[in-house]
Parts: sequence; structure tokens; C-alpha cells
Amino acid sequence: MKSFKFTIQGNNYEVDVKSIDQNLAQVEVNGTNYEVEIHHQVQLSKTPILVRNPVKTPEPVHMSAGTKFLAVRTPLPGNILTISKKNGDPVKQGDIVMIYEAMKMENKILAEKDGVIRNMKVNQGDNILQDDILFEIE
Repeated sequence: MKSFKFTIQGNNYEVDVKSIDQNLAQVEVNGTNYEVEIHHQVQLSKTPILVRNPVKTPEPVHMSAGTKFLAVRTPLPGNILTISKKNGDPVKQGDIVMIYEAMKMENKILAEKDGVIRNMKVNQGDNILQDDILFEIE
């Protein structure tokens, strides 16, 4: 609650603002309650609103002979710093496959399921774009 003291045409007023809900305020003036409508222009924020694309869930890529591959994609653009697995290496879900830098932060790319690394599409030092396929897990 905020309290104010006003002098209007020589008359003193003590005003307590009890609550404000949208454009209606509950105020007490010299002990009498009033509901006051507030007239003002709404200030528009100059700060841009960040809108991101929804995160896509990985979809299996069907290859020949009925084998399913899971394509692991880049969440953000960046640079590949290190690659700790290569084609043919077995991985368990949660294993670190590579580390890349995006937005000045190091990010770990983890194996999303148990399997074997197939079709590694990047090398250390490569620049990558958002949603690029990094590798596949069989």
C-alpha cells in the first residue's frame, strides 16, 4: 500500500492506494473508500521477445535391409572442438561423443541410445549449423 499527501486548492488530502487491478484502483481518501479508474497509455516494451523453434525429437532414419539409424542433429550453430568416438565405436546412452562450442560455451553431444556410431559427418574444427546431422547411431 502506498500513501500520498495532496493539497488541492488549499485542501489537504491523505490518499492511501490499497490495490490496483488493471485499470481500477481501490483508494482511501481522508478515510473514505473509492474505486478509481486509471486513464493512461500502456507503455510498450522496447525489448525484443525471443522466439525459438520447438525442439525436434530425433526420428529414426530407415536404411537398407530394415536397419534403423538414429540421426543426431545439432541443437545450435557452432564449432566442433573434440570428437571422442569414431565410426564403428560402440556407445551407451549418455556417452560423450563430441564437444562443440556454441555461443562461447562448450556443449557435450551425448549418445541418445545404445548402439554403434555410423556415418560420422563432421571432423574436429568443422563449423556446423543448427539442425545439421552430426552422426548416426545404429
